Amino acid sequence: MTSIADGGSLSAADHTRELRKAVIAATVGTTIEWYDFFLYGTAAGLVFGKLFFPNSDPTTATLLAFSTYFIGFVARPIGAAIFGHYGDRLGRKATLIATLMLMGIATFLIAFVPAYDLIGIWGGIILTVLRALQGIGVGGEWGGSVLLSMEWSRSGHHNRGFLTSWPQFGAPAGLLLSTIVMLGATAWSGDQFLTWGWRVPFFLSAVLVGIGLWIRLGILETPVFQKLLDQNKIERAPVIEVIKKQPKEICLSALLRVGQQAPFYIFTAFVFAYGVGTLHMSRNFILTAVLVASSVSFISIPLFGHISDRIGRKNMYLIGTAACGLFGFLYFGILDTAIPSAVFIAIVLSLIPHDMMYGPQAALIAEAFTPRLRCSGASLGYQFASVIAGGPAPLIATALFATYHTGYAIAIYLALCAVISLIATAYMPDHTTKDVSAEYDDRASRVT
Repeated sequence: MTSIADGGSLSAADHTRELRKAVIAATVGTTIEWYDFFLYGTAAGLVFGKLFFPNSDPTTATLLAFSTYFIGFVARPIGAAIFGHYGDRLGRKATLIATLMLMGIATFLIAFVPAYDLIGIWGGIILTVLRALQGIGVGGEWGGSVLLSMEWSRSGHHNRGFLTSWPQFGAPAGLLLSTIVMLGATAWSGDQFLTWGWRVPFFLSAVLVGIGLWIRLGILETPVFQKLLDQNKIERAPVIEVIKKQPKEICLSALLRVGQQAPFYIFTAFVFAYGVGTLHMSRNFILTAVLVASSVSFISIPLFGHISDRIGRKNMYLIGTAACGLFGFLYFGILDTAIPSAVFIAIVLSLIPHDMMYGPQAALIAEAFTPRLRCSGASLGYQFASVIAGGPAPLIATALFATYHTGYAIAIYLALCAVISLIATAYMPDHTTKDVSAEYDDRASRVT
């Protein structure tokens, strides 16, 4: 039999089965949510500027399209606060069901938004509102998914980096899925794609959400949260409490993500505008390259999560941050050759240095917070980076290129982001081998 921290009265075999179900539920759910979120980014780079801001010049239209894209990032900390609160109050499972439904409904409705020629600027406004709802949904998704995997791990087994890398795996899986579907949609050429072809991938979201809900309804609550319930250690206002007790960890979590998140959205969203608009390559060529890059991440994310279990979370993260900061110069140097084979290779390799950070990142952040405040703290720290790094990145990249007319300006921006992450990571606590089922402070014993 296992201890309460390892799954209550479950046998070892039952615990292993529940752990497997939890990891699958977390991974499938994040895949679906990221499919929805990335689908918008791909469409923003390919069609939203033309459809919803047609009276602007191409650069301004792209900036306006990425501005609506940015709204989703602004909304993510709001989702983190809302669903982080309920994740620490009601449990990880209930929260994950709610976030999946919110994201799915918002994405499905995007398929019905009329273009500028039908309702003018109102199309862009409706699109922005739905993008905000997407952001709230994905803002609450990450924390619950990571904890679902991490809090089912056995306290004596040091494999949390590997286990929590699977919800992270949902990001490239969602990117791959959205890219495949959008690639299929581009089979409708010219006016057909612009008029209705791009809408088909958003319609398909309803099917994926139904699958995700069916899987998530079949899982149990995590042993760590169940222990908090049994011992009556649930905080009344976990978001406020974690801001008071662990502000350092929240700030460091956000800052260490700057060097990971900014390059990711340049490598996977801005590259569509850059590749098609600047390098004059076909959208299908760029889509295919990003698709292959996403496939590589299927191996690299869990691999680097596993390595972090061996060499330590911080060590792996620092190596990845330095590699990603330097890679930006190589990346844009190769892209600017406009040689198709070289561009393809650069895009395919772009996510490997990113994955050196992304694989161990979930465990590094989640382990830093005490259990009763973990969903709120980890969610807030993770999603605050969306406002300062992920959301602005395509906008900043577009503005830098418009000003300096060289990709190296964007590479310098990525290097500065890496420096910020290196400093933040150096000050982040490392709980690689520590027990994460026990409270980290004395006050827990007095909470009622």
